Amino acid sequence: MLHKFSTAALAATLSLAASAAMAGAGDYAFEPVNAQMKKGDDVTLSVRLTNKQTGKPVADAVIFKTRVDMAPDGMAEMESAVAPLPSKEPGVYAFKTDLPMAGRYQVTLSAKVQGEPETVTGKVIVTATK
Repeated sequence: MLHKFSTAALAATLSLAASAAMAGAGDYAFEPVNAQMKKGDDVTLSVRLTNKQTGKPVADAVIFKTRVDMAPDGMAEMESAVAPLPSKEPGVYAFKTDLPMAGRYQVTLSAKVQGEPETVTGKVIVTATK
């Protein structure tokens, strides 16, 4: 009986180790906090970074690359400057940008997540209204 229990425990441990080893940048997702906002200057745009496996927000990621443009509407050259803002809740990353006209904007982000060797990248679509 003890041997069967030990074998089952070992199998479970190896299974967990294998799934942890297979975890990667694809296990994370960016999503808009508000997918729709008014167009204008100095708009606050917030995104949430979550772990897909746990559904929990990922705090303390280092966002090192951001881009906001109108690629979804065929105007990728319409790029806006992006400046980071302080986070008000864990896993939510806020930025100040300009959304000069109504339409869809793509937010492209690259982040380093603590304990994750790969860079986490994502694209989020938001819509600016009049």
